[in-house]
Amino acid sequence: MAKSTSGQKGDKVRSDCYIEITSTRNGGINLTIKSKVNVMYGESIKTTILDMCEFFELKNAEIVVEDYGALPSTLMARFELAVKRLIPTIEKEFLPEFNKENTYKTTKDKLRRSRLYLPGNEPKFYPNAGLHKPDAIILDLEDSVAATEKDAAQLIVRNALRSINFYGAERMVRINQLPLGLDDLKYIIPNNVHVILIPKVETAKQILQVEAKVNELKFANKIENEIFFMPIIESALGVINAYSIASASKYNCALAIGLEDYTADIGTQRTNEGKESFFARSAIVNAAKAAGIQAIDTVFSDVNDMNGLRDSVIEAKGLGFEGKGCIHPRQIQIVHQAFAPTESEIEKAQKIVAAFEEAKAKGLGVVSIGSKMIDAPVVKRAINTLKLSDLMKTI
Repeated sequence: MAKSTSGQKGDKVRSDCYIEITSTRNGGINLTIKSKVNVMYGESIKTTILDMCEFFELKNAEIVVEDYGALPSTLMARFELAVKRLIPTIEKEFLPEFNKENTYKTTKDKLRRSRLYLPGNEPKFYPNAGLHKPDAIILDLEDSVAATEKDAAQLIVRNALRSINFYGAERMVRINQLPLGLDDLKYIIPNNVHVILIPKVETAKQILQVEAKVNELKFANKIENEIFFMPIIESALGVINAYSIASASKYNCALAIGLEDYTADIGTQRTNEGKESFFARSAIVNAAKAAGIQAIDTVFSDVNDMNGLRDSVIEAKGLGFEGKGCIHPRQIQIVHQAFAPTESEIEKAQKIVAAFEEAKAKGLGVVSIGSKMIDAPVVKRAINTLKLSDLMKTI
């Protein structure tokens, strides 16, 4: 007899489940369900498991399900993985229905002040993530996932993209470092993703590899929605090649920096002051702006230091960054507040927009404030400043 398992079990597990399948020669399906909510959901769990057994043509097996409040999409992913670990030749997928609340699209220049990282193999964080109002949710397949659980994360993330309501947050997925990350794409491209984060990018060629695979999968699955890329620079070589990376694809919407790996690569320690990364961060901003895309700063790793986080965001904003990664929900509001325009920035923007509207009304092709000429990028930035100011009033 062969046996496979998937999922997590124990007193501290929540919103997840553990699946154990032991193949037998005969006897049909013998299903045991252990759940604290068995009275309410036992029959639903049983129906789902038996339907999946039929779908995957699993005819004889001892199956144990230990449920800790898993959503149906998580239960499906865990059981599918257990089946595929038992019978690796199975390729077909058992997919949950698309959540109609998640049909919204994104745009290349969408506001990306905050991006909340969620480990790909920890579904307990998913249901409430959007309630914290980050601009984006990152379902992570890379560093937060153990090597032995990469296959599990692929299915959990796939099902989450289809079924979890993220309340308007942009849906991002960080794939694994190439070439492994190319395999991740088949789990996310057909399933409602907005932005792909590409880690540890060092050359433009890597972006083109992702673009080719994405286009192939979009064509095969008849996906019409635009899917954007956010390369993450995390090495000295990546910094040197930042502009060629930023401009490699029309689908690039932003360029981000990851300082934990970068500082390790150059042989130093990361500090809050950031002197050791000033060159790299400035290079990322310059490359992103030259390519016409957003510049996104690294995460702030001390989730208890709100003052340090605020200072870090203000510094990042001063360098030209437009967003920052978050590793805990409590960081989101601080990030939004620190990226908000100051009173002087708002006042200046109002004057620029007023001058632009006046010149437009008079049919003038030139906008000026006093003796200073104002060009189109400055006007656009002023308009964005006022939009951001209005947005902050709703928080």
